Amino acid sequence: MNKKKQVKLTEGSRYKIISIGGREKPLETEGVFNGFATLGIDEIGLIIKPGKSQSDNKGKTRIVPLHAILAIDIIDAKEHEKKDDTQDANHYYG
Repeated sequence: MNKKKQVKLTEGSRYKIISIGGREKPLETEGVFNGFATLGIDEIGLIIKPGKSQSDNKGKTRIVPLHAILAIDIIDAKEHEKKDDTQDANHYYG
């Protein structure tokens, strides 16, 4: 069977995120992907550190909710590193 290469968002990779913005045009965020964030109970967002091309956002971090994403352009993809899930698991006790 022919395996297709899967595309995964990897930390440290540079992406351009086009998301729902104002009424007139979509919001474009270009920067380095730093992981995922939970927003509320059942919402997830992408954590993006905007690059030098977006000088008004210098030093800031943007969280783009998944439901608002229209497109993702891959600018510079880092190799996906497979982690051993058993060693990095967080345990919470109630």
